[in-house]
Amino acid sequence: MSCEWAIAAHGIGKRYAAYARPWQRLLELLDGRARGQAFWALRELDLQVRGGESVGIIGRNGSGKSTLLQLLAGTLAPTTGTLRVQGRVAALLELGSGFNPEFTGVENAMLNAALHGLSRAQIERRLPDILAFADIGAFAQQPVRTYSSGMLVRLAFAVLAHVDADILLIDEALAVGDVFFAQKCMRFLREFQQRGTLLLVSHDTAAVSALCARALWLEQGRLRMDGPAREVGEAYLESQIAAREGAPEGRPRPAAASSAQVATECDVREELLLRSALRNDIQVPVFDPARDVGFGEGSARLRDVALRDAQGRRLTTVVGGERVTLEIVAEALAPIAAPIIGFYLKDRLGQLLFGDNTYLTTAGAPLHVPAGARYRARFTFRMPRLQAGDYAFAIGLARGTQAEHIVQWWSHAALALHAEGQGLPTGILGLPMLDIALEPLDG
Repeated sequence: MSCEWAIAAHGIGKRYAAYARPWQRLLELLDGRARGQAFWALRELDLQVRGGESVGIIGRNGSGKSTLLQLLAGTLAPTTGTLRVQGRVAALLELGSGFNPEFTGVENAMLNAALHGLSRAQIERRLPDILAFADIGAFAQQPVRTYSSGMLVRLAFAVLAHVDADILLIDEALAVGDVFFAQKCMRFLREFQQRGTLLLVSHDTAAVSALCARALWLEQGRLRMDGPAREVGEAYLESQIAAREGAPEGRPRPAAASSAQVATECDVREELLLRSALRNDIQVPVFDPARDVGFGEGSARLRDVALRDAQGRRLTTVVGGERVTLEIVAEALAPIAAPIIGFYLKDRLGQLLFGDNTYLTTAGAPLHVPAGARYRARFTFRMPRLQAGDYAFAIGLARGTQAEHIVQWWSHAALALHAEGQGLPTGILGLPMLDIALEPLDG
C-alpha cells in the first residue's frame, strides 16, 4: 500500500450466520456443516482514504456504517476482500466499549491508553490532561458502571484526544453529552484534521458537511454513493424524503412580531456599517425556473423565487442587515389541499443557517389550491450579515402538516447568493442588533 493511503480496502464484506435454534450453532461447530442463514452486514466495498482526509459515513440504521468502522478498527475481521490500514488507529465506537464496568475512570483511562500503544511513562505524564479534558471530577475515582452515558463519552473521547492517533474513527459519539463538551470535541477534531485522518459516522448530514469534504452513503451493506459531502448529504436527504419518513413535530415558535414592529426594528449600527469597510454586499441572481433542479411528488413546481424590498421591487443586490422579503411563487399541477412552503439558507458546506415555513400561520385556515393556479409565500426579515462566500436558499413545497407531509418539490439551491466584504467575523452569520450599549456602572 502506498504511503499516501491511510486506508485501502478492496471487495471487503462481513457475513454473519443467523440460526433458527441455538443448538444449530453447536452442531455447526462440531461437524462443520453450515446450518445458519447468511446475513451480509457489508458486501463488496471498495474504499481508499488518503492520509489527512476527513470522510463522513451516512446511511440508515442497519446499513453497515458501524460494521465498517469495526473492520477498520480491527475489532472485526472481514469475511471477504482485503483491507490495509496504515498508522495508529483510535476508535470511539459503541458507548462504553473497551471499558471494564468495575474499574474506575482512572483505571479505564490508563488501560485504554495502553491498548492504544502508549507506554507506562507516557500514560502517567498524560493522565492529568486526560482527566482535565474529560472533566468528570470525583467520578474519575468511581467505577464506570455508575457513569451516565455522557460521562462515558467524556472519558472515552478524552483518551482518544491524547493517544497520538494517526486515524480517528468516531461513531455518533457527539450525539451524546452536553453542548459544551460537544464544542470542546469539535475544536479538538478541527485541530486533529490538520495532522490526521478522520472517519465520522453520523446521521446528521449537516455535521458531516461541516467536518468532512467527502462522504460515503451506505445502503443495505453496499456503497451507494461516494463524493463531496454536500452532494452526498443532499442525495441522502432526497432518499429519506422520498421514503416518506416524516419529520418530528417542531417546538412551537414564539408569537411573531407585528408588521409595525418589524418595520421599526433595525440595526442601530446600520449607517455606520454602510459607511465602513464592514459593509456586507450580497449578490442575488434572477431565478430561472427552466434551470431549477429538484425532486418530489411533482404535484407542484417553483415558478419564482426572489428577494424584494419594502416596495415589492426585485433585488439583485442586498446589504447585510437590510429588511427584505423572500417571495416564493409556486404552481399547482394538481389540486392541493393544505399546501406548505418553506425555506432554508445554507452555506457552501450545506450547513443550515436558518429557515422557516408557512405551516403555523396557515394551520387554522389551510388553503385549497386548484390545478393550474399559482400560490405565494412571503417571509419578511432582516437579512443576516454573511461571511464572504457562496450561499443558497433551499426551497420546499409540501402538502399536509408539519409532522405528516408529502414533499411535492424540493430544490436544494433554488436561489444562489454570493456575499462580499468582511461582514461580521465573529460567527457564521451576524444578526442585526436592536440595541448596543457600553456604559460605566459607577461614578
